[in-house]
Amino acid sequence: MILRLMWKSVDKMRCFRKRSMFPFLGFLITFLLFFNLYMDDGYVLEAEKRQLGETLMHPANSERYVHTFRDLSNFSGTINVTYRYLAGIPLPRKKYLTIGLSSVKRKKGNYLLETIKSIFDQSSYEELKEIVVVVHLADFDLVWCENLVQEITRKFAHHIIAGRLLVIHTPEDYYPSLDGLKRNYNDPEDRVRFRSKQNVDYAFLLNFCTNLSHFYMMLEDDVRCSRNFLTALKKVITSREGSYWVMLEFSKLGYIGKLYHSKDLPRLAHFLLMFYQEMPCDWLLIHFRGLLAQKDVIRFKPSLFQHMGYYSSYKGAENKLKDDDFEEDSIDIPDNPPASLYTNINVFENYDATKAYSSIVDEYFWGKPPCTGDFFVIIFNKSTKISRIKIVTGTEDRQNDILHHGALEVGQKSVDTKQGRQCSSYITLGEFKGGSIEVTNVDHKIGFDIECVRIVVTANQKEWVIIRTISLWTTQPVSQSF
Repeated sequence: MILRLMWKSVDKMRCFRKRSMFPFLGFLITFLLFFNLYMDDGYVLEAEKRQLGETLMHPANSERYVHTFRDLSNFSGTINVTYRYLAGIPLPRKKYLTIGLSSVKRKKGNYLLETIKSIFDQSSYEELKEIVVVVHLADFDLVWCENLVQEITRKFAHHIIAGRLLVIHTPEDYYPSLDGLKRNYNDPEDRVRFRSKQNVDYAFLLNFCTNLSHFYMMLEDDVRCSRNFLTALKKVITSREGSYWVMLEFSKLGYIGKLYHSKDLPRLAHFLLMFYQEMPCDWLLIHFRGLLAQKDVIRFKPSLFQHMGYYSSYKGAENKLKDDDFEEDSIDIPDNPPASLYTNINVFENYDATKAYSSIVDEYFWGKPPCTGDFFVIIFNKSTKISRIKIVTGTEDRQNDILHHGALEVGQKSVDTKQGRQCSSYITLGEFKGGSIEVTNVDHKIGFDIECVRIVVTANQKEWVIIRTISLWTTQPVSQSF
C-alpha cells in the first residue's frame, strides 16, 4: 500500500515542472533516509502509514500496477513481478557474475546478437562456468520479442541449455504510467517517455537478477568485450577487498560496464522505479552511488567494454560515441595482491601511497622532493610469487616529476617493528631509467617468495615525485591459467 501511495506522490510532483534540481535532490535524500529508517526498523504504525498516505495522496492512474509493489516492506526486498521466460531457466547454483542486457526494437540496426556473441567468444571455457547472461527483451511488441528470441535460441542454443543465457520479458501491466510525464530539461515528450521507460526496463532487469550471482555487471545491447574480461574483473575485485564500494566502472560511457554487488540490486531497482521520470538512468546512478556513501567515481583503465552501435535505440539517431580507453586484450591487467603501503617521502595533500597501487583512473602518489635513502615500500598480506614488476613515475602533464635516481628491491623475512611490519632482507632487481622500471621473470631470478617490494631513492632531487602506477603480476599455477 505504501508504494502505491509513493507512485501517487510521484504523479503529484508533475505539477512542479519548473522547480530547480536542488529541491528535488533534497527531497530525494530526505525521503530515502526517512523511508529506510522507519520502514526497515518497523517503527511506522499502520495509522502513521495511513496518515502519510493521506499527506501524499493525489489522484493517479496507478491501479493497474500497484500489485507490483504490494509486498514491498523496505528497499532490501525484491519486487513482486511475474516474468515471462522466453528462453532458459535460472540454475540453482549462484554464479560469480551476472551480465544484464536490456533491449528494445530499434528503427535502425540491431546489435544484440553481436553483443551476446562477444560476451561468449571473449570468455574462456573456465570463465563461462562463472557467468550467466540475462537478456531483458523490454519492448511491448510481442511479435518482435518472439521473432528475436527465435534468433537467439537458434544461435546460442548450447549456452541456453548450459544455463549461461536467459531471455525474459516483463508484461506491460507491471509498468507505471508513461503518459503525461514531467518534461525535465525541456526534453520533448517522446524523449522523456523513452528514457523513463528505460529506467523501468533496467529496474525490472535488476530485480530479476538479484539472486543469480555474487556480482552484477550492466551492459548495453550494442557493445563488444575485451578478451578475458572476467579475469580482469576478478583481479580488480580482489584488489578492492577490504575497501568499501558501491559501483565500479569499466567504461566511461553511459550505462556500460557498471559493476555492483548483487545484494545492492533491490535498492537500485526501487530507486530507479521511484524516480523513473526524473532523469536518464546514468544520471540517477550518480545519485544512488552518493546516497550509499561512495562519493567519488571508481573507474578503471583500460576499459573492458566498447560501444559499437552506430544507431541509437532512440529514434535511430546516429551515435558514434567510442571509449578511447578501451583495449581489446585486457589480460595484461596486473594482479596487485592485497598489501600495506608505506613511505617516508612527504606526501602532497591526499595523494597518498595507496593511490600508486590502484588502477583507478587519475589516481597516483605525489610527494615532495625526496632525498637519498627515502623509500616507498609495499608489504604483502602474505608472501607471494611475483613474475613481473612494472613501475612508472611522472605523468603526461608533469613529465619532470619522475624518480630520477632509484632502485627496485624485493624482500623477505618480515618482522614486526615500532614502525610496522618490515622485511629484514632485500635484494636489488634493477635501477630506474627515465623514471620507470620493468622486470620480468622475477620468480626465476630469486629463490624465495616475496614479502616486500621497495623503491629506494638513490640521489637527492629538486623535483617532486609522482609514482603513477605500480603493477605486479603473480605467478599463476598451471591449473588456473587460461
